[in-house]
Amino acid sequence: MARYTGPKYRLCRREGVNLFGPKKYDFDIRPYAPGQHGQGRRVKLSDYGLQLREKQKVKRIYGVLERQFRRYYEKAARSKGITGSVLLQLLERRLDNVIFRMGFATTRPQARQFVSHGLVKVNGQRVNIPSYQVKEGDEIELKIKDKTKALFDAILERNKDLTRKGWVKLDEKNYKGAVLKLPVREDIQFPINEQLIVELYSK
Repeated sequence: MARYTGPKYRLCRREGVNLFGPKKYDFDIRPYAPGQHGQGRRVKLSDYGLQLREKQKVKRIYGVLERQFRRYYEKAARSKGITGSVLLQLLERRLDNVIFRMGFATTRPQARQFVSHGLVKVNGQRVNIPSYQVKEGDEIELKIKDKTKALFDAILERNKDLTRKGWVKLDEKNYKGAVLKLPVREDIQFPINEQLIVELYSK
C-alpha cells in the first residue's frame, strides 16, 4: 500500500495552502516554494502548470498517488454526471476520508492509519482498506479497546466543535456514524478547481 511518507510542510509550501490540517503552518516564515530554486524569480504558470498544480494539490489532500488518482479519474469519466464533480465524490467516499469527516480522526493520514490497523467496521464487518468506497446507508463503527478508548475520546473531544457535512451523521456516545447520502460538490468547501484536472487528463 503505497503512500507519501516525506515532509508534509514541504508539500504545503509547494501548493501555498495547508493541505493536511488542523496543524497551522506559518507560511510567513518561508513564503516561497521548497527546493534550491524556491526563492528565485517566480514565473507565471502556463495553463499546463496551473492544471498540474491543481491535480497535485488534490492528490495530496486525499493522500493518493498518481496511478490510483488516474483510476479515479477514468472511473469518473465513464460515469454519468459532471466528470470533475464525480471525481471529487469518489475521493470523498473513501473510507479514510469518511472517518476524518465524521471527526473520528484529526487528519486524513491518521484516519488512514486507523483503517489500516483494523479499527473500523462497516456494516458490522471489519474493513482495513482505506480506499474502500462507502455507500449511502452504510453504518461505520470504531472497534474500541481499552488501550484505544482514551485516544478516541481525546480526538472526539478535540473535534467537538467540528462542523460536519450533512451527508454524514455521528453517534459520539457509541463511537458510530452513518452515511446519510452521497456527498455532492457543495459539501467540499476546500478551494479546488476540478475543471483544471479534467482539462489536464483529457488532453
